[in-house]
Amino acid sequence: MHLLDIIAFMKKDIQRIAIVRLSALGDIVNTAVVLQFIHARFPHARIEWITEEIFAPLLEGHPLIFAVHTVNLKRLKKEKSISLLKNTLTKLRSLGEFDSIIDVQGLLKSAIVARLIGKNIHGFDKKSIRESLASLFYTTSSHIPYDENIVKRNVHVVGDALGFTITDEMLLDKKIIFPQTGNIQKAKTDKKNIAIVIGASWESKKYPKESVRQLCDTLKQNCLIIWGNEAEKKEGMWICEHSGYASLAPKLSLKELVAYISDVDLLIGNDTGPTHMAWAQNIPSITLFGPTTSRMIYETPKNIALKSPSKVDIRKINRNDFSIKEIPVQDIAKKAVELLR
Repeated sequence: MHLLDIIAFMKKDIQRIAIVRLSALGDIVNTAVVLQFIHARFPHARIEWITEEIFAPLLEGHPLIFAVHTVNLKRLKKEKSISLLKNTLTKLRSLGEFDSIIDVQGLLKSAIVARLIGKNIHGFDKKSIRESLASLFYTTSSHIPYDENIVKRNVHVVGDALGFTITDEMLLDKKIIFPQTGNIQKAKTDKKNIAIVIGASWESKKYPKESVRQLCDTLKQNCLIIWGNEAEKKEGMWICEHSGYASLAPKLSLKELVAYISDVDLLIGNDTGPTHMAWAQNIPSITLFGPTTSRMIYETPKNIALKSPSKVDIRKINRNDFSIKEIPVQDIAKKAVELLR
């Protein structure tokens, strides 16, 4: 019997597990896979998640999460408000006692947040993270090479914290991560629905709109352009104006985005949160990489990566690496046809 099982049995109570993953969207998506494995191992555990306020809607209402607690560190950093800082500290310190706190992010800010909510904290050791000072806040830690696959790092640190192993077989056989809340209506067509994510956090991570237009014309399917802000919407409209096979997706909330992606035949996109959602929902996908590498996704037979020719130093990412534009359209189209079969 594991320690958490013994605690629950002796206390005749439900153990509380806190997951600290503040940001970003793709990282939260890739971390949320652990929920189903924790629940399978500890079906009576109360799993609570601490995240940035902007990402809370994705997690709220999830059947395996008891509560979502939010912080707004970006606003705090911008406004430098003493009252906001006091409110944040009070909020975190009032959450009560946790049996286990797991910092899956491994940054100084996430380690401080973890420490504010309790003492029994597990995280990465100083050689496994970019900000080594974060490890000073942990009670126990795991050594996981920094260049290891992101999803494997996430599940390894959680498994170590709770005393069980999450295997590749378990990841390959995973259930969808986010239960659907209803599908977004799309035009009925005899063509395949292919979602294309054109946005990303950096310009150098974006596949050129001219190449996306060419890809739509090559595939000759129903290509749905997903956008997240006005600049991306403008680019999406340009693609739709220049390709008879492209149409603009509606403006979507985070939960609507999950439902939308869950209902397509294939997703093609840059290394960004919405693209990672395809893997989360067991939808075939092609992720395009320029200044980053395929370690950012968990590849499967139907979730594949296409990387540009550039070499990447993962500890010092070059945001001026625009080599993603060198990925041939025909290579993407060929993989898309294979996956659609």
